Amino acid sequence: MTGTGRRDLSRLLRPRSIAVVGGGFFGTNVVRECRKMGFAGAIWPVHPSKDEVGGIAAYRSIADLPDAPDAAFIGVNRFLTVEVVGELASRGAGGAVCFASGFKESADDADGARLHVELLDAAGVMPVIGPNCYGLINYVDGAPLWPDQHGGYRLEEGERGVAIITQSSNIAINMTMQRRGLPIAYLMTAGNQAQTGLSEIALGLIEDDRVSALGLHIEGFDSVAGFEGLAARARELSKPIVAMKVGRSEQARAATVSHTASLAGSDAASEAFLKRLGVARVDTIPSFLETLKLLHAAGPLAGPRLSSMSCSGGEASVMADAAHGRAISFPPLSAAHKDAVGATLGPLVAIANPLDYHTFIWNDESAMSAAFTALVAGGFDLNMLVLDFPRGDRCSDADWWPTVNAFEAALKANVATGAIVASLPENLPEAYCAGLLARGIVPLSGIAEALDAAEAAAFIGEAWRRPISLPVGAGPLHPYIPPPLTPPHKGEGNSGALTTPSPLWGGVRGGGIELQQAVLSLLAKPDRSQPDEAGAKAVLAGRGLPVPAGRVATTIDEAAAAAEEIGYPVAVKALGLAHKSEHGAVRLNLNDSGSVQAVAADLLRHSGQVYVERMIVGGVGELIVGVTRDPLFGPVMTVGTGGVLVELLKDSVTLLLPASRSEIEQTVRGLKLFPLLDGYRGRPKADLGAAVDAIAGIAAFVIDNAANIEELDINPLIVCAEGEGAWIADALLVTRE
Repeated sequence: MTGTGRRDLSRLLRPRSIAVVGGGFFGTNVVRECRKMGFAGAIWPVHPSKDEVGGIAAYRSIADLPDAPDAAFIGVNRFLTVEVVGELASRGAGGAVCFASGFKESADDADGARLHVELLDAAGVMPVIGPNCYGLINYVDGAPLWPDQHGGYRLEEGERGVAIITQSSNIAINMTMQRRGLPIAYLMTAGNQAQTGLSEIALGLIEDDRVSALGLHIEGFDSVAGFEGLAARARELSKPIVAMKVGRSEQARAATVSHTASLAGSDAASEAFLKRLGVARVDTIPSFLETLKLLHAAGPLAGPRLSSMSCSGGEASVMADAAHGRAISFPPLSAAHKDAVGATLGPLVAIANPLDYHTFIWNDESAMSAAFTALVAGGFDLNMLVLDFPRGDRCSDADWWPTVNAFEAALKANVATGAIVASLPENLPEAYCAGLLARGIVPLSGIAEALDAAEAAAFIGEAWRRPISLPVGAGPLHPYIPPPLTPPHKGEGNSGALTTPSPLWGGVRGGGIELQQAVLSLLAKPDRSQPDEAGAKAVLAGRGLPVPAGRVATTIDEAAAAAEEIGYPVAVKALGLAHKSEHGAVRLNLNDSGSVQAVAADLLRHSGQVYVERMIVGGVGELIVGVTRDPLFGPVMTVGTGGVLVELLKDSVTLLLPASRSEIEQTVRGLKLFPLLDGYRGRPKADLGAAVDAIAGIAAFVIDNAANIEELDINPLIVCAEGEGAWIADALLVTRE
């Protein structure tokens, strides 16, 4: 173990001696691949009866080896695997790859779970990768613990590359076959992560100076804290991370559980977790590889501003459309910038970004250099030149290289970052990619993939400029929650006076001792409990959250008295019914005692109790604030457009807790609803500060009581005009067993 408590993977990842246990098809292949790549260290096959494996003399047992191997590939059945792991650990080996399957991932196999436990016991502190995985390929040192063919190549001395970890051996093999010019330093498979998880493997890889960026194919997170530590260390080392996290669909989540026995977690929570860590997420293998290529060559982008140049209006249009709806853009040129570019191209060219520079200057390197230099001078975060090379077997590409030369000159003149983008991957030959990288140009294959890469790199750049978030689930928190304003009476607006909330729950007033004891009693119940709306609101009011005054009534006269005491207008709701609006069990804007009595008489026929509550008037918009318990991440908050159409509108963002006030405000500002809150078409502006305070207070309440809360649903949180507050109009609370 290292001083940090992590397993020391250095010998396993960068071995000077490799033992290969097993002389079958896969073990023999490991020996052959080591020899083929020119591994300079010792290769020690182990087989009880064979004299040689893969052309190298074999030892009869682990005990017969001349020394403890730095790394071992175990290519025997699952039962023998446990025995071999124990022998290697006893010899002091640096680590082992377990190829066999049939451990914890075999849900219906009684032996699988038992063997999983035995494997961990046998390994002790010795690092074990897998089981159920192919292993690793170290392309910088020429050390492949790999039982199959692969398409990668050993890097030259001093050359850097990316590290890739996947939870699928087949995807790993496919990635090695890429022809996109991506230099790979390490490729690893994590398998079942029985002992050493993906985040711990990744930490071992990024410490190598020869690794430029990290790519993760994730089926399940091995450790929330492990990933937080990985992201923080990667940021310290300036090594960006991109992830392809599967699990957006129910089918993918089901396949993940059956494949790796990993806990995938909800996709919305996973998305929020990666975003919180500053890890970019892409959805396809091509975009994953292109993003790694951009990060390898250019690192995170300083911002989202892009430029594009092509000699085709069609390509310019495709580029513009491909950026639509993204967090990156092709910003319009200023008047002065347009003039500068136009002076190099003449009056027949429409100057814009993306730019169609026409074919007037094609193959005129000097003219193209002038035009490209003028456009790149705009200070863009990434400059793109759309250029598809002709196929070499039937055509000549001689006329394309002046364009490349001109683009290189423009980038150097402006000390700018640039990429050549081929609209079709086959039109950017692998043989050209290394040369382009050497010239400071990133070769990107595919327009959609190139923009995915740019968006990911810009996201990481922005994330790294933010403070590092608190660990997920950190707490408890007790932030200052401003005392809420009294909801204004209809037509009178807000007086500006701040008052202590006065919820009236079953005759218990204010935030006194009785209410606090009721709150603690409810949250401490040992069984799963769901108080009615009045009970849930009393709990929230006890925390100082903005709850309108209300009172439970069991008779018509009690309802009328409550309304007189609270003040009109009021709302009257039947308690004990789910989805009250759908049952007609909510009556709003009641302005006199007669109306309250009539409504109470009707609702009490359906429910033994009604809730009389101060009516919230002057609402500008409605939000939903929901919290559920994720099995991996704990309490997870959803903030979105609220009201009765919440499922239809699907306008929401997921946050992991704790969330800072700035994160909450950014989330609200990112909703489709936000223009309405911001004074859309002359409407009153909403009290954004009060809404953020309320959401922050709800989040803090949940964290402080995380052990007791299973679910919290506030819908709607009505946001009134500036200075008039934000109010919890309905609440559902479920406490844990």
